[in-house]
Amino acid sequence: MMRQFRFADLGAVGALAALIAGPFPGNALAQTAPAQAAPAAPAQTAPKLETFGRWSTLIDEVDTGEDLRKTCAASTAFIGAGGESGVLTLIITNGDALPPDAYPSVTIAVDNKALPAGKSVAATFGDDKGRVTAKLHSDGAVNGRLSWTVDNQSKTSLALLRAMRRASVLDVSFGDAPVGSISMDGFTKAYRSLGASCGFPTADVAP
Repeated sequence: MMRQFRFADLGAVGALAALIAGPFPGNALAQTAPAQAAPAAPAQTAPKLETFGRWSTLIDEVDTGEDLRKTCAASTAFIGAGGESGVLTLIITNGDALPPDAYPSVTIAVDNKALPAGKSVAATFGDDKGRVTAKLHSDGAVNGRLSWTVDNQSKTSLALLRAMRRASVLDVSFGDAPVGSISMDGFTKAYRSLGASCGFPTADVAP
């Protein structure tokens, strides 16, 4: 199962810090049993951040002692149809099913409480060259901003990612309500970076 992360704003380092936050399991044992050595905490390195056009990527690595777990995320900020701030995010870990069996999850967070919410929100993504329809479920408010995640069906996710690669600007609507027009400048390089880092092929999306 993929770990669930919620993104309030992935435009900078601070909003991506949630990926590396977490307790160290050895601390409590060290306090209650000082005579015994606490187990070593998983090794962590600073997350790797890169920018490709309007997109930013983060690669977070944690050495669990058994394997090297990587979380690979890409995001871009946008201004919504009503002037609201928003973020579009892709995320996957190398512990998940990987492409072509499953694709990165796609989440939209936008400060627009008038947009439809629920477990089966109809959404449209695309441009004048073609559109992809998908179902989303709303994840509630994250730092005051609502978020929605695309139901991660392999066929739909692949079609959506291909639309993102093709479009210069991706128009997004939930039902009849416009969400925003999101720049895809840098998306192709960002997606390739996720594949190189988390170990999955990208040619079916970004040849």
